[in-house]
Amino acid sequence: MAVYKRAHSQRDLPQRVTEETIPQKSSQCTVTNVFLTNIFGYWKSVGVMWSKNLMNISFNITVDGFEGDPKNQTRCKVDLKPWHFWGKKGYKSFEIEINNQEQHQLLVYWDLRVAKFAGSSPEPCSNYYLALVSDEEVVLLLGDYKKKAYKRTKKRPALIDAVQYLKKEIVYAKKSFATRARFVEGKAEHEVVVESSTIGPKDPEMWISIDGIILIHVNNLQWKFRGNETVVVNKMPVQVFWDVHAWIFCSPGSGYGLFIFKPGAPELETDKEGSNRSGNSDSSCVDFCLFLQAWKVE
Repeated sequence: MAVYKRAHSQRDLPQRVTEETIPQKSSQCTVTNVFLTNIFGYWKSVGVMWSKNLMNISFNITVDGFEGDPKNQTRCKVDLKPWHFWGKKGYKSFEIEINNQEQHQLLVYWDLRVAKFAGSSPEPCSNYYLALVSDEEVVLLLGDYKKKAYKRTKKRPALIDAVQYLKKEIVYAKKSFATRARFVEGKAEHEVVVESSTIGPKDPEMWISIDGIILIHVNNLQWKFRGNETVVVNKMPVQVFWDVHAWIFCSPGSGYGLFIFKPGAPELETDKEGSNRSGNSDSSCVDFCLFLQAWKVE
């Protein structure tokens, strides 16, 4: 009988991500989407990291090991050279650890030959697919070329849909940092922009807007470099946390600003005490978080 296991508790996600899984400064922008995915009867955390530089585009798929142990993660990396047109369509197989005694084969199919990108983001926004296949199911499918993906893989859609619970993006810019996120599964994406003015004759300021509407304006940023507010986006509360200490007190390029966007109203202490989310065996109550790591460049 298949045993269903959660990847990990959602409650400790912000601490886990900020301390463990957000990488240190790199030479390129990256976008990582993490999904709770049912593979062979087990809930697995599957991360897809996109990166792009002047030479190539790459994606890296990471699957948690037995019982979500990050030490036993399996990684599958694919580099797509711009001068190798046909290399932008292909497939690759790799094995993951299902339990202490069993390995399971996964297949990844992709087609990015005509993929389009928004701005400098390394993540495709349209005209592509990336499919992860387990046995006879497509357990994870990204992109808008879904029909082509099913035709290529000759596999059926998964009986249990994967659910995204985390997006991490590392962005380099002078003063404006933009990303996109889907706060509610199945709904439209939102454009998130953080702008700041940390040098000049005026006191440092910061603006956070969603879908072109400024929802947070922070004056005297040197005193309010850490904080949080709850805003409303399409009648839904979204908690916003920020820490821009490095922007104000460190030399340029030596530290980043961290922004967290978490849909839902803040929990009361009574809710926290009575909650038992970590014991659930399905993905119905997975909370989504957007992490934006913003590096200022001169």
